[in-house]
Amino acid sequence: MPSLFETTKINGMKLRNRFVRSATYEAMAGNDGTVEDRLLDRMAELARGKVGLIITGHTYVTEEGQAGPRQLGIYSDAMMDGLKRLTSAVHENGGAVAVQLAHAGQRGIGKNEYAALGPSELVASGVRTASAMTADDIERTVTAFGEAAARAVKAGFDAVQIHSAHSYLLSQFLSPHYNQRRDEYGGSLENRARLLLEVYSEVRRRVGEAFPVTIKINSEDFVEGGMTVEEMIAVSRMLEARGVDAIEMSGGVFESGKLIPSRVGTSKSRDREVYYRKAAGAFKAQIKTPLILVGGFLSFDSAEEVVASGLADFIALSRPLIREPHLVERWESGDRAKASCISCNKCFSTFFSKEALHCAAKEVKAGG
Repeated sequence: MPSLFETTKINGMKLRNRFVRSATYEAMAGNDGTVEDRLLDRMAELARGKVGLIITGHTYVTEEGQAGPRQLGIYSDAMMDGLKRLTSAVHENGGAVAVQLAHAGQRGIGKNEYAALGPSELVASGVRTASAMTADDIERTVTAFGEAAARAVKAGFDAVQIHSAHSYLLSQFLSPHYNQRRDEYGGSLENRARLLLEVYSEVRRRVGEAFPVTIKINSEDFVEGGMTVEEMIAVSRMLEARGVDAIEMSGGVFESGKLIPSRVGTSKSRDREVYYRKAAGAFKAQIKTPLILVGGFLSFDSAEEVVASGLADFIALSRPLIREPHLVERWESGDRAKASCISCNKCFSTFFSKEALHCAAKEVKAGG
């Protein structure tokens, strides 16, 4: 029976346990996306906390693909020195680290002369806020993902993750809620999945067969006309056929209401901690690729049950590690008390503060 604390591998990448820090937007980079010391400190602390695999926050591969301020970038060789320092900070503390390759799509912040791009034109209050990607835009973006992956290898990352969830670019193409195209990138699921598969193929070509490549994908979108569980499984099957090394399952988009990826509030029911339990069961019934499951984990018992039952191969955490970067170490030491995170999402309100990402609720409690 698999154990949470046994060493394991993903395509040769050795991990000291089955815990993953899911990609979490830190807002700790420079204005140009370069690594700053506070991001190095955060990565090193997570490694000291004995997280098995640390996945960086979403890291933009082109300048128009930036999603927010002080987001980490990997769009230029000018990023390399800082990225090498980041991987060293993790490795020196016994951890493994993957970089999440991302493009915001319609959610791009339109930095300088770079306008937001997506599968289809987006108009809000009569103003066009994103343009539909042309064939040249698509080709350039595929190339950018590949070049970013090559930089990741040179910078010393142990793996890459392609971000295709949460209504960013590749998720937008997958979802008929966003994708209204009538060419070979729209309509049928095969067409909507085409960009993701092209990106995966280009990344794989650049990094080789022996380098771990993972994908993050929605279990479903939880919006009208969004991607469904059945479509997620079909896309996962396409990726499995092409040799993806692991798939991380999340769910929801920005318009999903109470079913957004980071849901507010906690539950006394351990079963309800696992947001995507049913979708994970459907996945495991048909897909052999290792599954990294994120979404609502707060108790050690829930994580242990999910892995022991074969529902998932790895447990991914985000908000609990913002409040307790040493949570995994605490659990391993024998203190199995529930994570102290209260799932209030106040941590995300800190994005635009000088302190960047941190647990604001913890500060309120400490202040009385």
